[in-house]
Amino acid sequence: MELNIRGDKIAVTKAIKDYITEKMERLNKYFENAKNIKASVIIRVKNNEQTIEVTVPTSKFTLRAEEKHDDLYAAIDLVIDKLERQIRKNKTRLNDKYKNIIQFDIPVLEEDDEEEEELKIVKRKNIDTKPMDEEEAILQMELLNHDFFVFKNVDEECVSVMYKRRDGNYGIINVK
Repeated sequence: MELNIRGDKIAVTKAIKDYITEKMERLNKYFENAKNIKASVIIRVKNNEQTIEVTVPTSKFTLRAEEKHDDLYAAIDLVIDKLERQIRKNKTRLNDKYKNIIQFDIPVLEEDDEEEEELKIVKRKNIDTKPMDEEEAILQMELLNHDFFVFKNVDEECVSVMYKRRDGNYGIINVK
């Protein structure tokens, strides 16, 4: 796997690069063509908190994980564990979806350490969307104390999803 390691407000030393490279090699066993995959690793520092973000784009899907910790090496271990969990959790579903495609990146592994939990829809809700502008949608979302809000956007003339971002700002997705 080819790695692009960048630091934001931190100098990425050879020791950090070597540690990340060593840990990312654990993921190679899940990919048939690991040499062709170019992963992106971004390390950020804010106050005493170290954040590592790893994005692994493949031909069929993208894996992404982010972890924060006071210790950078602990954050690296946590993010690799998170990526491995994502792969193991979704490998059966992905292989079923792409089983007719000859070259798929994640082979079905015979040994399975963990029990796979079946994902299912546990609640279905129908909503009547009221036409409103984005400011009113933010107000409604805050009043409901939700992380997202679906509404008919009068400004864009479509259905929109307003969501609260991790940085405290808002994002919007328009469905046309």
